[in-house]
Amino acid sequence: MRRSGLLPVAFGGLVTGAAGQAGGYGARQFRISEMSGTDTESLRGLAITTGNGLGGKALATVRPCSVTDYGSSRVISHEYDPPVAAEGLRSVLAVPVVVRRRVRGVLYGALRQPYALGDRPLSVALDAVRELEQALAVRDEAQRLLSFCQQPLTADPRAWEQVREAHLELRALATRIPDVRLRQELLSACARLASAAVPSGAASRVPRPAPLTPRELDVLASVASGATNAAAAARLRLRPETVKSYLRSAMRKLGAHTRLEAVVAARREGLLP
Repeated sequence: MRRSGLLPVAFGGLVTGAAGQAGGYGARQFRISEMSGTDTESLRGLAITTGNGLGGKALATVRPCSVTDYGSSRVISHEYDPPVAAEGLRSVLAVPVVVRRRVRGVLYGALRQPYALGDRPLSVALDAVRELEQALAVRDEAQRLLSFCQQPLTADPRAWEQVREAHLELRALATRIPDVRLRQELLSACARLASAAVPSGAASRVPRPAPLTPRELDVLASVASGATNAAAAARLRLRPETVKSYLRSAMRKLGAHTRLEAVVAARREGLLP
């Protein structure tokens, strides 16, 4: 938002805890936790309640809201005037962050002059919110799959098919997550799922192949699910030719002559569940 040059101050926060898990549009409160372009700490940690102030109005209506002069506006309540004035903000807009019909927080953009905020600043803010909503949706799905992977593993073949599908989805999600810590957590869960499928002593009976790269494993996991090269490319956001290249490389490292042999060898080595 700030890089656009249209909104030099940006801040916001996500609904957390019980309020964030309630579902629907009924979020009651969030705290401002992220700030960029601010001069003071007056806004940090400020608890915004539904209906109060500009952010509370956006939270209640689930619609973008804006004011030309925050302190004198007649369309919002003024519980937060002191911290807003301390930061010197005048024109402010607030956009709710909504993921799967759940209000997850509010993102603000602001000016220190009382200018009417037109379509361009609003468009910039909406683009930033859409990007955040997509990132949160991916993170939610990753957390769901992680919770599934933390359940006790079973020998039931049907359950193992679910495990393999979760492994495939986790690897595909990991490539889309900018959060390094969460990405590593996903890949660690993948490694746990893969190693749990190896029969005791099986890996020690055969020579270990050259390690596969993360992308080679991604492609092989897709192939193991029965995906064609085109389907694997769509899932992993790669070109089909690139998928073929990764698959050939993985087969060479595993000493396999067919796709099936490569999948079997990877499972024997604990690289795939």
